[in-house]
Amino acid sequence: MPNIPDIKPDINIDRDKSIDLLIASVALEELALAHVVNSEAEKIQFVLGTLKKSDDNDDKKDNEKEPTIDELLEINKSVEKMLKKVIIKEIVLEFKLENAIDLIKPSENQEDDDNKDKEDNNGDDNEQ
Repeated sequence: MPNIPDIKPDINIDRDKSIDLLIASVALEELALAHVVNSEAEKIQFVLGTLKKSDDNDDKKDNEKEPTIDELLEINKSVEKMLKKVIIKEIVLEFKLENAIDLIKPSENQEDDDNKDKEDNNGDDNEQ
């Protein structure tokens, strides 16, 4: 039988640090998505011939054939599919960031909401 060590993770992170980590995780995921989008753009550029291969061998350039319409459509469909996934991830990240920002100073946000409610109520009383 394998010997599993007794792991007792003692993680001591205060509230502010955890919020910072949440926001940093959003930033890192955004960076990763930027790389995915760039990769998809390079895929299209390569197929269209506007992006050169990493090896600058001119002999291969003469032997390469132009992509067919079907090949271009297939690449386009692939890129479109990936970009849809990126958009979905962007929406989720926006929600995650908004939630993290709401955690920063909930008492101030609550005070702003309370003051707005009081102003709305005072405005209603003055109209009568």
